[in-house]
Amino acid sequence: MVAEVLPNYPSEWPAMVAVADRLGIGTAETVRKWVRRAEVDGGVRAGITTEELAEIKRFKRENAELRRANEIPKASSAFFAAELCATRRRECRGRVRDPVRLAVAAVG
Repeated sequence: MVAEVLPNYPSEWPAMVAVADRLGIGTAETVRKWVRRAEVDGGVRAGITTEELAEIKRFKRENAELRRANEIPKASSAFFAAELCATRRRECRGRVRDPVRLAVAAVG
């Protein structure tokens, strides 16, 4: 609509104001954003198209979901590792340890 009425006005802004008035929109800024988005989607103006924005949002959602999914195995492995260490400590209590073997294991 803005392109159709543009020849009747000295610049783009008054045309946008007129279109906003015709559509009953409170502000011409909304119409300006629509025009700019249409220009980007049409390849007239540089920028990220609506399709690309939707794809970026989808990738961000998927990335966040994968990060959450990766936290589950990390947390469970830390839990089971702590349990395993505690179990081994309990098994080793009361035993006589060979100090030579411990020294060799520490060095090697």
